[in-house]
Amino acid sequence: MNHPPTSHAFSRRHFLRAAGALLALPSLGRAAEKSSPRRLLAVHVPLGMMPMFFFPKAGEASSPYLELLKSHRERFTAFSGVSHPGVDGNHHAGQCFLTGAPHPGQPTFRNSLSLDQLAAEKIGLDTRFPSLALSVRKGEHYADSIAVSRSGVVLPTETSAERLYRRLFVAGTPAEKAATMRRIEAGGSVLDLILDKARGLENSVAAEDRSRLDQYFQSVRELEGRLKRNIDWENRPKPAVEYPQPKDIADANEVVAKSKLMFDLIRLALQTDSTRVVTLTLSTFSVVPHVPGVKSETHSLTHHGNEPEKIAELRQIEEAQMSALSSLLDGLQSVGENGGSLLDHTQVLYGSCLGNANSHSNQNLPLVLAGGGFKHGRNLAFDTANNTPLSNLFVTMLQGLGIEADKFASSTGSFSELKRS
Repeated sequence: MNHPPTSHAFSRRHFLRAAGALLALPSLGRAAEKSSPRRLLAVHVPLGMMPMFFFPKAGEASSPYLELLKSHRERFTAFSGVSHPGVDGNHHAGQCFLTGAPHPGQPTFRNSLSLDQLAAEKIGLDTRFPSLALSVRKGEHYADSIAVSRSGVVLPTETSAERLYRRLFVAGTPAEKAATMRRIEAGGSVLDLILDKARGLENSVAAEDRSRLDQYFQSVRELEGRLKRNIDWENRPKPAVEYPQPKDIADANEVVAKSKLMFDLIRLALQTDSTRVVTLTLSTFSVVPHVPGVKSETHSLTHHGNEPEKIAELRQIEEAQMSALSSLLDGLQSVGENGGSLLDHTQVLYGSCLGNANSHSNQNLPLVLAGGGFKHGRNLAFDTANNTPLSNLFVTMLQGLGIEADKFASSTGSFSELKRS
């Protein structure tokens, strides 16, 4: 008589193979429902923006950089006097932009769940990609990704617009799909082996290593969840879009053009409800942007030492970035959706971990929040010496996504000024 196998590894592998049949299929028609889904896009510029051109002067409603967004004045709010308490470490702070975890760069530092990943857990599981982590960069630098898992692991980013387009909109051949399913099943088998070995350590590790092992198990559980969702979606059709497959821009110095291309694909991803949560890092480390009047590498320009020539060059770069942001908002606003626009239903956070790159300050961060159904059209200025926690804004954003939240990281409340009555 044949008895059914009872090993933990065997049952887990077969569960993963059968998950597509056992799990309820996700709803694929949300974009057509009466109420539009709520979405989040967070854009990080690691090298900051010069304070004298971003922040309005006392008694003024705008600034040179904000003027570049003036066509959307009623659709965004600019902030001053906001930062993450305890988040220092100059460029190291970039990995904490959406987490608020204190003291990055220290040997004992451990990151925490980022805003986008919490949102993905709540609003992203009905889409093919619960979240997308993207970047435009040359080489590897600080904070190439601002997406951090619940176990504190920084998530890798997609840097290729061509690969991103294929992932979003191009159906794989039967051979490619079969290969993908084999990779998914192989991933389940590898996790089984890893878990079996790791569980053998549970009773023997020292107390000080227990938290690391718990973090490890959490990471494995997250991977298992992604494997199951990948099975669900693998044979589902991808949306068709009237946008040709792009070619990657090889010249890293074309940072503005590369940014605009990513913006286009993000808009399409949101519009087709392929995802509802996106992070994008726009790094100008090690590049000389193809912007009129610019001949120097960006990072060196941020340490301008108040030299007029360097400030003028850096201003050209940052104004080009702000103009690109304006084009992103144009694109989101142009897509009609249930009596409003895609921008109305998408929170767009744009900002930096550096309040002043010249001095490596992590205080008084330059921030813009656009869209998302909030009450916009003004600047919210807080104490620039004793900053308000940025996580207060994150709590407000989570609530705007329909997520019950009254606390995130170092938050002490929320921004009632943004909420519509």
